[in-house]
Amino acid sequence: MASKRRINYHWQLFLPIAISMCAVFGLLIWYQYKREAIYRAEMLTMQLDMINRRVINAYEEDQNLRPFNTFLASYFAGSPFEDVRITVYDRNGLIKYSLGIPIQREDDGMEVVRQIDNKDTDRNVIRNSKGYLFYMSRAVSPDGKVTVYSAIPFDADVSDAIDIDSMVWIVISGCILLTLLVSYYFTGRLSRSVTLLKDFAYRASTGGKFTGLDKFPRNELGDISRDIVTMYRNREQAVEQIRKERKVAIHAIEEKARVTRQMSNNINHEIKTPVGIVRGYLESILGDPDMDAATRTRFLERMLSNIERLTNLLNDVSTMTRLENGTDKIAVSKVDMYDLVYQIDYDMPANNLAGDMKFSFDIPLDCDVAGNLGLLNGMICGLIRNSAMYSGGKNIGLRLISESERFYMFAFYDDGVGVPEEHLPHLFERFYRIDTGRSRKQGGTGLGLPIVRSTVITLGGTISVHNRSTGGLEFIFSLPKWTGPTE
Repeated sequence: MASKRRINYHWQLFLPIAISMCAVFGLLIWYQYKREAIYRAEMLTMQLDMINRRVINAYEEDQNLRPFNTFLASYFAGSPFEDVRITVYDRNGLIKYSLGIPIQREDDGMEVVRQIDNKDTDRNVIRNSKGYLFYMSRAVSPDGKVTVYSAIPFDADVSDAIDIDSMVWIVISGCILLTLLVSYYFTGRLSRSVTLLKDFAYRASTGGKFTGLDKFPRNELGDISRDIVTMYRNREQAVEQIRKERKVAIHAIEEKARVTRQMSNNINHEIKTPVGIVRGYLESILGDPDMDAATRTRFLERMLSNIERLTNLLNDVSTMTRLENGTDKIAVSKVDMYDLVYQIDYDMPANNLAGDMKFSFDIPLDCDVAGNLGLLNGMICGLIRNSAMYSGGKNIGLRLISESERFYMFAFYDDGVGVPEEHLPHLFERFYRIDTGRSRKQGGTGLGLPIVRSTVITLGGTISVHNRSTGGLEFIFSLPKWTGPTE
């Protein structure tokens, strides 16, 4: 079923106001018209009444009416009363005096055409037996012996004197029209917000773009409308932000699952090699009871080397898991970087961490960072071990290069051969090796630099790597300053 066509809200608002105003105007105009018509008629009849009273007074005083008639002719010359007629009847209906053509009495064939004054029947527009219209007034003497009739022909001048000027109707019509136009304009302003809100609702439901926010009028309804549109836009932005965050979260979960699968595959692959080697040597030893002592010892040493490699791999995997999944469980405290690096340098001859390379550092005293002593120690040792194993240089260094209000910036470098540019973006990837054969031979797990990066990020810093212009690699990393325990 087709829906009924609804009237525009502007017209719904305008029509009741227009009808009400027209009704009020009509009643006021009708009331004023009636008052004005009665007033004009009374002013006209007052003149006739005055004439009647003067005639009755002259009758009572037995005066001659001719001087009075002469006065009336001169007084009313050029006015609607110029053709006034006066007729005096006695009690028997005989004419005692007449000015102009005698006026018929009511019982002599006169007909009341229009009653102007509802108070009595003496002031009426009458038609005589010959069909002529007159405006008439009647008066009776106190003794009832004479009746005076005064009348004037009901011509255009008399009609205009009684009726309201047509120009008044034009002015009234103009005022009504102006009032309707003003009402239409202001109801249009009032309904503008509703019209714009309707357009906004349509565009919002169809996915269109609403651009009329600045078109709402500056009033309470306009303010409310702007607030509605603004709240809707804010909600849309919030929903879109949630959608984006959800998409990012899903992508992060998928990426984490992918990395986990990749890491699991890599770990399986890395574990298979030392386990296979150990198994091969064990099978050789068990399969040859008469093996000489020197060969047996060499096989056992190689087995031990691969077991150590497997142990290092498992330790690195444990560290990576701890950094990635247990960030909120890592204790952060004040760590003096000078003391930490000094202790690493002091222990280096005993553990042969740097091999044949010379280690130096330039860190000021009381360089306190917010970190974890064990993780920072493992990170710096990992950088030193990486340079010692792969750089092929002679010197390793660590120094403080700058500081800001919140962070210290450090540089770790060596003077080795560096890394081809195409490999730099991948150095922090798990199990990534530039030279697979050489790396496996030297016992690397492929997790050293990823652990370094995860440690720095977990502690709230950043890290990057580049080739030095003088040769070798340089790692630039930041660590947050220690600001004291939080409440």
